[in-house]
Amino acid sequence: MSIEAAEASVASSGQRVRDLKAEGAAKEAVEAAVAELQAAKATLTASVEAALASCAEGTPEYDVLKAKLPAAAKPKGKEKKKDDAPQNDRAAAKAARAAQRGAKAEAKAATKDEAVLGPNLSQAEMDSAEFGNLFIQSTHAATRAWTGVKELVPSLAGQQVWVRARVATSRKQGKALCFLQLRQSMHTAQAVVFAKEGELVGFAATLPRESVVDVFGEVTLPAEAVASCSQSAVELQVRRLYCVSRAMPELPLQLEDAARSDEQLAADPSLTRVNQDVRLNHRVIDLRTAANQGIFRLQSAVCEHFRGFLLSQGFTEIHSPKMIGTASEGGADVFRVEYFGRDAYLAQSPQLYKQMALMADLDRVFEVAPVFRSENSLTHRHMTEFVGLDMEMTFFEHYHEVLDMLDRTFCAVFDGLNQSHQEELAAVRAQHPFRDLRYRYPCLRLRYDEAMALLRDKGPAKLAEKLDSETDERARARIRERLDARGPESLAEHADTEDMGTEDEKLLGEIVAELHGQDYYIIDKFPAAVRPFYTMPDPTDPRWSNSYDIFIRGEEVTSGAQRVHDPQMLLDCAKEKGVDLSPIYSYVDSFKYGAMPHAGGGIGLERVVMLFLGLPNIRKSSMFPRDPKRLNP
Repeated sequence: MSIEAAEASVASSGQRVRDLKAEGAAKEAVEAAVAELQAAKATLTASVEAALASCAEGTPEYDVLKAKLPAAAKPKGKEKKKDDAPQNDRAAAKAARAAQRGAKAEAKAATKDEAVLGPNLSQAEMDSAEFGNLFIQSTHAATRAWTGVKELVPSLAGQQVWVRARVATSRKQGKALCFLQLRQSMHTAQAVVFAKEGELVGFAATLPRESVVDVFGEVTLPAEAVASCSQSAVELQVRRLYCVSRAMPELPLQLEDAARSDEQLAADPSLTRVNQDVRLNHRVIDLRTAANQGIFRLQSAVCEHFRGFLLSQGFTEIHSPKMIGTASEGGADVFRVEYFGRDAYLAQSPQLYKQMALMADLDRVFEVAPVFRSENSLTHRHMTEFVGLDMEMTFFEHYHEVLDMLDRTFCAVFDGLNQSHQEELAAVRAQHPFRDLRYRYPCLRLRYDEAMALLRDKGPAKLAEKLDSETDERARARIRERLDARGPESLAEHADTEDMGTEDEKLLGEIVAELHGQDYYIIDKFPAAVRPFYTMPDPTDPRWSNSYDIFIRGEEVTSGAQRVHDPQMLLDCAKEKGVDLSPIYSYVDSFKYGAMPHAGGGIGLERVVMLFLGLPNIRKSSMFPRDPKRLNP
């Protein structure tokens, strides 16, 4: 047997042992699989030793082959002495005989190896073999009709179909039977490979997990449901099997480990855990879990429903530049880039251009685009790049006309997810259990000073409850700081116009959930001091502004306001905030030619997905997240 075939056999047998142990299989079955693994290792050892005998010691080829040996079989180095010559001669003769035996065995097994590993086939040659390694190079136009794994249902019983999927597991039973679990996105089905003659079963058994295969077979109805598969009411009896892409025998992480539910991990500390960095470093594999497939299909659906609702309300989608001449939000949280000898900045939002589009008489606009924030924050909800769902519209008399549109937009998105994406929600819930979001239209609305009063009134009691149950000493110390009436972090002394931090937001969310039974709400009339320069001040009290935030499960997902549309007021506000508008004076000029009153808001896509699904970290709802420490993959 060739070394490559022997290595594949060892990998397949080893995976079989791990599978049986994970399934809690009978002792006899595990012992039989271990014996099969030991036999595979012995075969690998013999194949490598035969190859070593024909290589000069100390050459690169010799070292490579030596490294393939199991540890117990590796030749041990020995210092050469003059009186070792007879022993060396005997060793050389022994090696020569072993090489002869190996050459004969390899020649004898060559045909069998080719059958087990399969012939290499082009598209033109695939009809010449019932199995093999098929290389797709677009030499032929599409001729096969394909069926998705999701479409394998009892009504197809008796029909023959082509399916392309990944090999989730491969389980050989004896010489004539092998079970493959085929996976395509969130759906799985069992394929049965049965053949008393030939090498179809052997070929199926050597397929590494995650390999891509084309399967031609007949849909049948099993006597009992296949509980381990989503398509539990059917099986696929394999007639032809082609490996389109063979995965590495050893993966950097195992899908079954990455897909374990939070409840399983909490109940059994001995289970293998895949930490966040490992997942993100090998994100392509991690994204194959059913939960991640659900998360990112739901993320797509959020954009779909956001876009669809606003288009139905007369909005126009726009696309604004992401390199601009000044910080769009003011402040220091901006990425500076060199731009042909001068500074440019990555846009913190499309804010300025949304407003300019309204002044160009588009009236109602929205954008789905990346947003960049140079925030050196390694928290559960901050990223340096995320997707912004932005909208802006003119209004007639009061900015609450816009706030109501935002409320309706969120409810349209929530309704769309709940009504049309139950399968994806179920896939996420199976791994990351969460409580359904409680929302209504119109949603609960609080003024900022009302919210702060609620926080002062109900917050200390909530913190005292947390202190009683908290075991981490650092967390307990932090709670005590917030309970200390004389301390700078005192919750009881939180001023009406004081900014609300993350801890306050989450605590307020718990209070609102208890008092009102709602997870989605709006806080209106934020302090003017904590809002950007283009925010319209309150008409009666300069401490406040015509601005608002929208919250899901106690965390902010949207920030918005009525914008200043008077050019002189805009200049005055920018000066007060220390923002230099000279690089984008065209923005100010746009309001000099007749300006419509307007308002809008910016929504963080990943935050909406994270909080709707009750996920603990925004990196779970970002396909390839960016934070201060991560630029890859």
